[in-house]
Amino acid sequence: MKVWIDQSLCTGDGLCEEICPQVFTLLDDGLAYVKAGERVLSDPGGASSLANVPEGLEDAVREAAEECPGECIFLVE
Repeated sequence: MKVWIDQSLCTGDGLCEEICPQVFTLLDDGLAYVKAGERVLSDPGGASSLANVPEGLEDAVREAAEECPGECIFLVE
């Protein structure tokens, strides 16, 4: 599974980071981004910043996508 965030839809609520901080983080711009290990995929962000979801975190990433008020988290199965 892979995941990406459309920052143009992100409301900056941080629920994704609360649910799965291993995959999501909020930066100083107040928007959420995905992480690939310790590297934040913020340049340029969006669909070109697909991150592999680490094994065992798939359910947490799905929950984050479902709970996201901005509906900005997209999964690629």
